Amino acid sequence: MALAPRSAPENATQNTIPSASEIREQLERLLTHPLFCNSKRYPALLAYTVDQTLLGSAAELKERSIGIEVFGRTPSYDANADPVVRITAGEVRKRLTQYYYDTTHAGELVIELPVGSYVPTFRNQVQAGNGATAPDEPAVLEGTPADSTEANFFEPIPAEAAFLQARPGATHRGPPAGWLVTVAVVILALVGGLGAGLYFRSAPPVTPASSIDRFWAPVTSATGTATYCLGEPAKNLDVGSINSLESSSGSGNPEPLYFRLHYSGNLALADVITLTRTAAALETRHKVFRIMPASEASFSQLREGPIVLIGGFDNIWTLRITQNLRFGFESKDGVALIVDRKSPKQTTWATAWDLPYKKLSRDYAIVARVHDKTTGQPVVIAAGISEEGTESAGEILYNPVYLDSLLAKAPAGWDQMNMEAVIETQVIDGHPGPPNVLAVEFW
Repeated sequence: MALAPRSAPENATQNTIPSASEIREQLERLLTHPLFCNSKRYPALLAYTVDQTLLGSAAELKERSIGIEVFGRTPSYDANADPVVRITAGEVRKRLTQYYYDTTHAGELVIELPVGSYVPTFRNQVQAGNGATAPDEPAVLEGTPADSTEANFFEPIPAEAAFLQARPGATHRGPPAGWLVTVAVVILALVGGLGAGLYFRSAPPVTPASSIDRFWAPVTSATGTATYCLGEPAKNLDVGSINSLESSSGSGNPEPLYFRLHYSGNLALADVITLTRTAAALETRHKVFRIMPASEASFSQLREGPIVLIGGFDNIWTLRITQNLRFGFESKDGVALIVDRKSPKQTTWATAWDLPYKKLSRDYAIVARVHDKTTGQPVVIAAGISEEGTESAGEILYNPVYLDSLLAKAPAGWDQMNMEAVIETQVIDGHPGPPNVLAVEFW
């Protein structure tokens, strides 16, 4: 049964270290909240780290031990290739922030998972003089190390010693010739078995390709340099003039689109964040790539290798390529739309351009991986109506938890197919929440 949130007056207590029972009571509140109860991984990691800390085993909370105990990984799994613990911990931190951001939880005991550590901290919220809540210093339980940051991602596993033990055979009373033949056969079998054993023992285990590997395979295995093409929020694009592949991205009378975007030079901050996070998929597989703003990327350059498009209305190449897909971008009467062109009811997902930035509560985005016939190249797209949508869409491209959610109903052989999806994200104070898949198509 879900516990009711504590009121602020109940928590206007002295600045004391929370008791174990108070911590477990708050943990139950968190685990039954929709931010956690609709997932399997997030509550599992949070509950395990809190329990181990309360049991005095905080020093054992390392990435590898969590991967083994919580996610069922083998002791020798490659944490670099399978960063499930780091990614899940990051999402737990984000969801904890969202939970305590809600004023209905004011005054509740705070459970936090500090960045760079898997050891949770606990603190009471103390009433300040003006009625607002003021946080205490984080309370570290006895036996919890002051700095429990993961020191090494790889822990050496001692190799097993191979040996062959000879056993004396029973006395053979048959003819000498038959005995010699039997001994020869046994020796050959032992030698053959030993050789096979040494071969298979020395051969590295075959690890199944992850969903992230399979998703990015068309890009990482393609010939030619990959091109990251980023949107430019300083550009006002004419959505109705995107047919010419070699024309300028600007127009004499562009449609007035209002971009609620943070600036980083001529690039959107969310686009840069998405770039840095998804580039790991190429870097770890030694795929060479370059980065270009959309206005400087020519059609001939994009034909040289695979393409990653980041940004929606501020990226002319995203608009050009999605105009031939089921889900695409349109702008009508001051409203920015993602449209489903195959829907009998013309389903749309919309955001008003004139909405004040701080009032934005939801954003929508397109995530796609297609083989584009015009350029002849594989294309990956993460593009939101606003920057929050782009950043949330990008999480699907590097977070296996969200990618697996998108692939939940994927047909067999999806990794050899085109795919496109529409996602929604809740926005709080300009920061996107987890992506939620609304529609998806494979072909």
